[in-house]
Amino acid sequence: MLTAVAPNSENPQYTLPSEADSSPRMTVFCDLDGPIVDVSDRYYSTYKQGLADTQAACSERGISLNLQILSKQQFWQMKQNRVPDAEIAKSSGLSGAEIQVFLGCVSRIVNQPDLLHLDRLQPGVQWAIALLHSRGVRLILVTLRPRHQAVQLLQNYGLARLFTSIRGTQMPDAAYHNYTALKTELLAEVAEEFESSLGSAWMIGDTEADILAGQALGIPTIAVTCGIRSRHQLQKHQPNFILSDLIIAVHHLLGAAPKAIVE
Repeated sequence: MLTAVAPNSENPQYTLPSEADSSPRMTVFCDLDGPIVDVSDRYYSTYKQGLADTQAACSERGISLNLQILSKQQFWQMKQNRVPDAEIAKSSGLSGAEIQVFLGCVSRIVNQPDLLHLDRLQPGVQWAIALLHSRGVRLILVTLRPRHQAVQLLQNYGLARLFTSIRGTQMPDAAYHNYTALKTELLAEVAEEFESSLGSAWMIGDTEADILAGQALGIPTIAVTCGIRSRHQLQKHQPNFILSDLIIAVHHLLGAAPKAIVE
């Protein structure tokens, strides 16, 4: 189930920019994980904890595992190239039913509160978001994370007030599994709400779900390579532009950066 509640309904200190002026202006729909937040430490910690939990479960049954724990660089490179978690588990020394145990552990713990503190803002994000806001660009966050998590994280960095709307889901592991259909549905809902004053619009994200959601709605897309997909993977889905990070994307949208057209 998707939520579309105004952010200030949960926190009286959260105020939205006025929508009284309905004249068209640029709207930027932006994903959270990847363009704004670096989740690599959390995902890697989830991977290691999943292995540890699998080893403990097997040990209780008298099964000894010979694990080969991947380095963070190895792990993240596999994630960026869309290597399935089952293959990552196999590369770590698991097989058969052990892989299913590992997958269950990862799905259960990846979005747990005790790991969320590992998330960090991408470099320069606060400046980039503030610049867009100062130029009158409407910012709308569209994330597959639970909405309350997105609001809390942005409030922690003083950024929540700069977004006209923050949309999320009620599914704890939706962001990890990157459901394209759900992202498309979520983007369609918020785009329809602001359709009368949408003006020019862009979708910024780091995965195929972001690109395909934007394309399904006829919204130009900017893919960034600072997230969980490599340039090679992003190129397969032909976004309008592939750029390195949100700072470069913002400069590009405001006409201050050299063109970086998809190769």
